[in-house]
Amino acid sequence: MRTEGSFGDAHDGHDLRHHGDAEVRDEGATLVDLAVNVRADTPPAWLRDRIADSLAGLAAYPDGRIPRAAVAARHGLPVERVLLTAGAAEAFVLLARALKVRRPVVVHPQFTEPEAALRAAGHTVDRVLLRAEDGFRLDPAAVPEDADLVVIGNPTNPTSVLHPAAAIARLARPGRVLVVDEAFMDAVPGEREALAGRTDVPGLVVLRSLTKTWGLAGLRIGYVLSDPETVAELERAQPLWPVSTPALAAAQACVEPRALAEAEAAAHRIAADRAHLVAGLGALGSHGVRVVEPAEGPFVLVRLPGAAEVRHRLRERGYAVRRGDTFPGLGAEWLRVAVRGLGVADGFLVALGGALRSV
Repeated sequence: MRTEGSFGDAHDGHDLRHHGDAEVRDEGATLVDLAVNVRADTPPAWLRDRIADSLAGLAAYPDGRIPRAAVAARHGLPVERVLLTAGAAEAFVLLARALKVRRPVVVHPQFTEPEAALRAAGHTVDRVLLRAEDGFRLDPAAVPEDADLVVIGNPTNPTSVLHPAAAIARLARPGRVLVVDEAFMDAVPGEREALAGRTDVPGLVVLRSLTKTWGLAGLRIGYVLSDPETVAELERAQPLWPVSTPALAAAQACVEPRALAEAEAAAHRIAADRAHLVAGLGALGSHGVRVVEPAEGPFVLVRLPGAAEVRHRLRERGYAVRRGDTFPGLGAEWLRVAVRGLGVADGFLVALGGALRSV
């Protein structure tokens, strides 16, 4: 398996700040949302109640000690290895601003915010581009040896590839910070290949998001797991009281045993729904539709001719999907589709078939 590197500070025409929510704003708000990777049927009522109960304490400044301890216990770590953040996106900004690195490398295609944050902080960012011909699989040898910050997603947005934990751990080096974005790991049954909770990988920084599985994108809550020195450095870069009281209540609730069991059940449902969607997309292979497999996240990456026109035709038929050309390493022939329930998937597949025939 071979990867190709694209190094330098050029943006290559990719809009790194474009995200799926742009597809469902304004006139797109009436569309069936397959563009955003947040579960559609969340947050559940019990979680809404926990968040609502926290509103009685809004007069006091947020106190994150108990939620932080709860997150630490969930991963079997001391609290000094945990930092709560306003979503994983804040963590990328903190890493970019607080860490003194010379050669940051981002493994693409992946979520573009890490690179955008690094560039905004004044860093020159190098890229390693994984190839479709290789199934977007990681070759650790493709990462430059002198990279002192490496960022990779697992499972990766938008490819839905789940890299082996052992392969990612091979990227670790003395003097290197290894950032693993596990925002979608709780959508993987058993969280296999997770590095969260590991303390034996030097320089490891794991980012987790609670906004995806629990439908809390509007609340902004996530966390960092790393060595105490890195956590302290990132914490110094945070403003005072960065996580609101309602978000802290959500963090504590979402790592309790009941929530973990519910997330695991949801991960199995997602796997079944994804298999149904992939099978339906496979039936459209005669139209040139190709899915990156095996997909392991709550979304799939699809390659098809005329994807830009198909995306517009899908909007006319009531469905929003994520364009792929804003991701480095992808082009205009790619679309990302969120996994939803069987009924939504079937309606989408009918609409996709019609859109393909009309292009």
